[in-house]
Amino acid sequence: MNVIINGESKEFSQNTTLLTLLKELSLEGKVMAAAVNMEIVKQDSWDKYELKNGDKLELLDFVGGG
Repeated sequence: MNVIINGESKEFSQNTTLLTLLKELSLEGKVMAAAVNMEIVKQDSWDKYELKNGDKLELLDFVGGG
C-alpha cells in the first residue's frame, strides 16, 4: 500500500499500524505527534491504528530553540 509521509510517497505492506511504520523508519521514540489525513492520532493508539492505502501522514517532532 502507498502512504504519503510528510509529502513523500512510500510503500508498506497491508495492515501496517502507525507504530509498525515508525519502527520500520527507525523513528520510534523520535516522533512526538502524528496526524493521518489531518486528524491527530493519540500516541497510546499508535499500535492499534491501521493505515490505509493513500493515507497522508504528517509526523512531527518538537525542537527547542532560543
